[in-house]
Amino acid sequence: MTAPPRIALALAAATFATAALAEEITVSHGISAFGELKYPADFPHFDYVNPDAPQGGTMSFRGQLASRTFDSLNLFILRGEPAQGLELLYDTLLVRAYDEPDAVYGQIAETIEYPEDRSWVIFNLRPEARFHDGTQITADDVKFTFDTLKVDGLPFYQIQLADLESVTVLSPTKVRVDFVEGARTRDLISDIGQIEILPEHFYEEIDFTRSSLIEPLGSGQYKVFKTDPGRSITYCKIDDYWGEDLPVNRGEDNFDCVRYEYFADSTAAFEALKSGEYLFHEEVFSALWATGYDFPALDRGWVIRDVVSDGRPSGAQGFWFNLRREINQDPRVRQAIGMMFNFEWSNETLFYGLYGRTDSFFENSDLEASGMLEGAELALLEPFRDQLPPEVFTEPAFVPNVSSTRQIDRRAVAEASALLDAAGWTVGGDGRRVNAAGEPLEMAFVYDGPAFERIILPFISNLERLGVTMSNDLIDPAQMQERQEVFDFDITVARLVPPVTPSASGLRSIYGSASANAQGSLNLTGQADPVVDALIDAAGDAKSRAELVTALRALDRVMRAKHLWVPNWTKGQHWLAYWDVFGRPDAKPAYVRGDRYWWWDEEKYQALKAEGALR
Repeated sequence: MTAPPRIALALAAATFATAALAEEITVSHGISAFGELKYPADFPHFDYVNPDAPQGGTMSFRGQLASRTFDSLNLFILRGEPAQGLELLYDTLLVRAYDEPDAVYGQIAETIEYPEDRSWVIFNLRPEARFHDGTQITADDVKFTFDTLKVDGLPFYQIQLADLESVTVLSPTKVRVDFVEGARTRDLISDIGQIEILPEHFYEEIDFTRSSLIEPLGSGQYKVFKTDPGRSITYCKIDDYWGEDLPVNRGEDNFDCVRYEYFADSTAAFEALKSGEYLFHEEVFSALWATGYDFPALDRGWVIRDVVSDGRPSGAQGFWFNLRREINQDPRVRQAIGMMFNFEWSNETLFYGLYGRTDSFFENSDLEASGMLEGAELALLEPFRDQLPPEVFTEPAFVPNVSSTRQIDRRAVAEASALLDAAGWTVGGDGRRVNAAGEPLEMAFVYDGPAFERIILPFISNLERLGVTMSNDLIDPAQMQERQEVFDFDITVARLVPPVTPSASGLRSIYGSASANAQGSLNLTGQADPVVDALIDAAGDAKSRAELVTALRALDRVMRAKHLWVPNWTKGQHWLAYWDVFGRPDAKPAYVRGDRYWWWDEEKYQALKAEGALR
């Protein structure tokens, strides 16, 4: 006979409680990968917020550059192009502190319980936690979320949840998650704790797997107020947000509404910023930053131009090879093609000298490999010596060639030619590179930003000097998303940004074998290398920050030697332009841009309105 639900829950709770007596259990308000938490259990708010920030006004942004449109309000699946800002709708079990590299604290979860080996975790939910319809957030919703995303969610979620063995509801406010035996558990509690919790009852009526513009049911401070697909989306605060007084929420999300405006191109968006159609802008084009910021609103002090530092890794910006294509499988070919991107000329001619050269997958961080292999890093890689390129052990960590400031660097052409000759791609009678079968060395460069043409066309021209044919496939954003999701490209452009403390699951989703053939994953190269997998595991097993740094430097060194990409450019800053209607805390947290802690300054707004600057 099956026990009634309440009795079954009680039996489950008693069973787990008895087992817990045999091991030492930590009960805490948060968790960190390494070391102690900065904030005690009774902390009033994070140090980088203004807990008394005024409430009101509307923060408005430009919609995401990558898509320039949206047709879905489902953030969690591959189908459709989701609107920007949907994360505002959802609370999570745990939330990040952005002045610590890897700490999280309870939001929906009041406390967590876990053993020393972190092989399982119990989330104790706040009984007051509510969805926007007033329904309590329960352990059943947590189980539904994890079970659903593990099967039907984006590849990111599927990989992140792959190490979940089981999710057990112990009571309406108590849920236990067990991880599979042998899993790298150091970061798993934090990783799954930051997943948006979904309402099970809502998806009894709505098909989770379908793209839809039906307003989702969330639990966060905001809900969808107005949608104009492809043009704008506005989120506004709910009247009775359950978590308003939580320490992790104080001083955050101070605007009554948040709006994202979408534009057909960058020129239209910039003109809209000048006229105040939206109020906050991060500039990504160096030429515009260097020459375009001379409009009247800026001259009169109505718009502020600012440079904000960022303590996070600045990201792996580059041209990524698709190793699933036979033509890309020889690293000598990839290296030769990479040598034809003349960063020095591009930086001087196109970027106004505003960038540095990227060479690492963990640029702007202590995770970047440098110099010769030695010490703990050498000891870690020694067992893989026969599986790695010899230069990993005999040469410094790979850095891209330094070219002259003339577009064509003859020395680079000569060195790249030698690499292609060695790879069996020789120059034919028409000057084109061919293999032994007479097939030409041809590739397609797929991208969606017209502004990239000025960068890519000189690169293609340099490749022609080498005898390589590279087509220039400029497509629209929707096509770009689809082709990257199904890996339909030879080489494409992307920027992948790791967190300050990368987790094993996060690394697997970008560089691991598990994601190589998972459509929609961020593993653009299709890399499936057992050595890389082993180094990701070593990072996941690290017991200290020093061990993590060693493992990730080794990973960086190995992947750089494989020539998976053509490194581009970097800056550890945000270029911001915003209308002077905001207040902000005195100190910016080290690991985030920080505008989520700004607030509306009504006095500033009224002053600009009186001058006719804003409506």
